[in-house]
Amino acid sequence: TFLRCLNRMNDLINSVRVEGKVIIDGKNIYDKDVDEVSVRKRVGMVFQQPNPFPKSIYDNVAYAPIKHGFVKKGRECEELVEKSLIQAGLWNEVKDKLSAPGTSLSGGQQQRLCIARTIAVQPDVILMDEPTSALDPISTEKIEALMLELKEKYAIITVTHNMQQAGRVADYTAFFHLGDLIEYADTETIFINPGKKQTEEYITGRFD
Repeated sequence: TFLRCLNRMNDLINSVRVEGKVIIDGKNIYDKDVDEVSVRKRVGMVFQQPNPFPKSIYDNVAYAPIKHGFVKKGRECEELVEKSLIQAGLWNEVKDKLSAPGTSLSGGQQQRLCIARTIAVQPDVILMDEPTSALDPISTEKIEALMLELKEKYAIITVTHNMQQAGRVADYTAFFHLGDLIEYADTETIFINPGKKQTEEYITGRFD
């Protein structure tokens, strides 16, 4: 729910009510003059379960950039697809089968394809909702390594219940409990010297 506030996906729920502001580059994305579709172009999302389109690997990455007019079909688009798949750490595994269905890939590969699809439209922010919870340990390690690379170029906000993962990949960590923000600080402080007793109890496994 929190992540969906950051790219206005909660707008798609009829009963939703939003209070407060989300400021990106000095602008509240909930201002009346802001188009929610343009917000979602700038703030991409990778979901818990890999969800490639029922299209080829190539079309999964090319679809949105062509639709939004970022590139034209042909060489320009081919270069963007290759660049995005390279950034997602998937190019060498799929370069000879770009016409194969995205759904034919393994779970970890599908998640990297979804990441390639997200970065193809050159977002400012990438939201990741438990991006490795459905993956095996080897695929999880690849996604985490990819997150460490991508955070050099993109702001990444990820939700995870895996505290070890947060400690490995995050520069800053926020601890939420039942919808309330309990504590927010750099990751080392949260894990080594938290300021709130509730945070310490959760991290040490004494939270009931």
